[in-house]
Amino acid sequence: MGFLILQGGGAETFAAPRRGLGGLCSTVAAAMPQRSRASSADAPRARLAPRYLAGVDGGGSGTRVRLQDALGRCTAGVGSAGPSSLSQGVAQAWRHVLEALDAAFADAGLAAVPPGEIAIGLGLAGAENPRQRQAFLAADPGFARCALFTDAQTTLHGAFGGGAGVVVAAGTGSIALAKGLDGAECRAGGWGFPSGDEGGGAWLGLHAMRIAQAALDGRTTAGALAHAVWRQAGADMPALLQWCLTAGQRQYAQLAPLVFNAAEQGDEAAGALLHAAAAELERLLHAVCAKAAGGAGLPIVLTGSIGERLRAFWPDALQGRCRQALGDSAQGALELLRAQLQQDGAGHRPGSMP
Repeated sequence: MGFLILQGGGAETFAAPRRGLGGLCSTVAAAMPQRSRASSADAPRARLAPRYLAGVDGGGSGTRVRLQDALGRCTAGVGSAGPSSLSQGVAQAWRHVLEALDAAFADAGLAAVPPGEIAIGLGLAGAENPRQRQAFLAADPGFARCALFTDAQTTLHGAFGGGAGVVVAAGTGSIALAKGLDGAECRAGGWGFPSGDEGGGAWLGLHAMRIAQAALDGRTTAGALAHAVWRQAGADMPALLQWCLTAGQRQYAQLAPLVFNAAEQGDEAAGALLHAAAAELERLLHAVCAKAAGGAGLPIVLTGSIGERLRAFWPDALQGRCRQALGDSAQGALELLRAQLQQDGAGHRPGSMP
């Protein structure tokens, strides 16, 4: 059983996966024929007060969900699934969000409930793209409230609890977002792979592939990094060409750990690449601090699987400004969702831009 997701000028079928009796994905699939296929998250919907709140952090490598009761009194469960970056497709994003939500209910020892009993706040990579955003909201399977933010917004809010500060996030991609002393937000980076996302995992993987290709040609010495890429992607020209032909952002990001491992083995090319990645993140930081009120003195959270490992490459002065995040992106999504629910109660239009 499936339903249509409008995406750009076309449509694709999303077959909601069934994950056993009582699973949320099964509940969604069963409920879908009752909704218009042309429905939109902007359309008015008769809703009851939600029983549960869900905060979602979705990027190019994975999706994580935090589940709470409606009053936010406790964290009921946590679940994870595959990537939900909107740039990789709306159907995949919804599928993995529902799988992660299903896993969160299971983690909490709770039976899944219909989407209409859940308010969901999502911080997703690619949500700043208007067409991707519209297509995703149009495919909302009937949640009591569906509030969509960028993953940078939810990360910033979670890191500083809504206060002033700067987040430099580098996972699969990269972005810097700041909230100044005047409360205004500004950003730098986040342009997406392959044209942007400098210093992120996919960017590292792309440059690692270039090193491997150059070594295969004899244009540079074949070190530990080149050999590691060959073992993973292929050790001759036809194999590397085929790998590059089918690889996307996620596959390139999976090469990033090879760079760190090779650098630890003394590979000079890998070490230079890590220094270059750290410098790119530093450029993002300086760009966003120049725009934010009081930016030069704002605390910094350097986050993400890549960002956390590159902190050691930053100058001591910047490392001294770095802080531990108060909460993660999924927690930030929950907090922003609660704010949206309060606005809804004051007549805020459901599904509108946060």
